[in-house]
Amino acid sequence: MSAPTFCERTDGPELGLLSGFSTVSKSGASRDSGGSSRAQLLMKRFAAGAFCLAAVVVAGYFLRSFFHGDTVDDAYYTTYICTETGKVFRHKNVLGETLPIYSRYSGKNTGMPAEACYWTADGHPKTDPTWVLLNEEQGKSGPTFCPDCGRLVVGHNPRPGSGVKPPPNRAEFAARAAAQRVTNANP
Repeated sequence: MSAPTFCERTDGPELGLLSGFSTVSKSGASRDSGGSSRAQLLMKRFAAGAFCLAAVVVAGYFLRSFFHGDTVDDAYYTTYICTETGKVFRHKNVLGETLPIYSRYSGKNTGMPAEACYWTADGHPKTDPTWVLLNEEQGKSGPTFCPDCGRLVVGHNPRPGSGVKPPPNRAEFAARAAAQRVTNANP
């Protein structure tokens, strides 16, 4: 069994945590405390600091992602249209809420989800959508056409993108429907 040890200062002032200390036993035998130089110790401290900083950055990123989505408010808010006034408003979704929701414009539960139409009458995309209330949400039959551009609007209406053709307008839709009826009538 070895004798208990204690640390004593062996040389002048050092900046390292354990630099300049050696372990001395009661018997007087001296052992070096690891032999790491000042540069090695500074590199270890730098690496530990960099690791801690990286861990804090990663943790901060995950916490931000958890509490705040990448899309601003899209996960929590929906755009609605008041069925009485036709006015558009955004509403924060609440768990357990049923349709229609309360509309501040009518003062009643007349808010229904709106669909965005990003097309112009000549078939070009636009940046600010026209919000459309689907016929099926109003209890009406038949397809819904945008009041601004006259193009077909469906549930989860797709946004314009590269290679995406604009939806048909009323005349194009009617021609396609007529052609489909002829095709179905003549097998």
